[in-house]
Amino acid sequence: MGSKPITAVLGLLGLTQVRYVSPVRRLAARGLVGRVYEQVEREFGVLAPSVALHSPAPEVLAASWLMLREVLLVTSNVDRTAKEAVAATVSRGNTCPWCVAIHSTSFSRLSGNAGQSITDPRLQAIAAWAKDCGTHEGAQRHEPACSAAEAPELIGTVALLHYFNRMVNVFLTELPLPPGTPRMALGPVMQVLGRKIQPAAGQSYQPGTSLELLPTAPLSHDLSWSASNPVMADTFARIRGAVDAAGARSVPPAVRDAVMTELENWHGERRGPSRAWAEDAISALPTAHRAAGRLALLTALASYQVDRSVIGEYRSGGSSDAQLVELTSWASLAAARRACAWIPVGIRDGAAIDKTA
Repeated sequence: MGSKPITAVLGLLGLTQVRYVSPVRRLAARGLVGRVYEQVEREFGVLAPSVALHSPAPEVLAASWLMLREVLLVTSNVDRTAKEAVAATVSRGNTCPWCVAIHSTSFSRLSGNAGQSITDPRLQAIAAWAKDCGTHEGAQRHEPACSAAEAPELIGTVALLHYFNRMVNVFLTELPLPPGTPRMALGPVMQVLGRKIQPAAGQSYQPGTSLELLPTAPLSHDLSWSASNPVMADTFARIRGAVDAAGARSVPPAVRDAVMTELENWHGERRGPSRAWAEDAISALPTAHRAAGRLALLTALASYQVDRSVIGEYRSGGSSDAQLVELTSWASLAAARRACAWIPVGIRDGAAIDKTA
């Protein structure tokens, strides 16, 4: 495939991959959506479909960009290569092939490692830590691969991917290719995409410049792992405030309660392979809320099981694109917050491991 066809395919990469909702087109973006799109293109290199899928809900869109920028792009204490190693590892654990393709490619280009191999001992330790932190048991038995100063950025990267893996599994195609594009085009497309993204990875980003997109909010206890990094704490507090407000608008209280009950009893184990567990969990909900409950629970705990039938049943009740994005965003962040709450903060000044997160 020549360079011009590859560039044409890459130009279709973004919005054509988004399913179930109609994302805001670039030339139609105004207000908060326009401001976010401008920052994404300027600082990330491309209008990432994983961000654009949020555009029917402007505040949630801004929250997704704050997380991506302040966690992945800003490298105050942790380099981008280490973050990409964590991102690829978490994505594999969450069965998110789209994110695996993106972050494995980024890691390979930054590290010089071919394929999924990691040769650097420090990066091997960080990837092993990220894998073990996929479960409560693994996190508690695995010594942190970082200092307390580094922990907010590394745990933030875990949160970022737990969130985006779920949203991507619901709204994007399996691989970062426009619909109908042959799988054989993935390699060339990823090479071109990597060349567009890699310059952004080498830039120095001022922490906190995206925070003005969302209002301030208090830091909840389950996000206390970010407290030692003021910008990271402010970022996640604002994200939590915006997404919780979205949940209050678009997720019935009984559904929120059902999801939180399931998450309290979840320690990272896989649900399935059937959806019987979700049906049991929503059986006590009012009939009118069961479709929303099913979608929220699957998004939080088995996002790879969300399919057209689950979305169709939810949409049959007349929900808007904004409501669909807000419901799934709330469920995704709730799961991400739960998963990060059990991760030990890190080794404090080379001394004992702090497990108070």
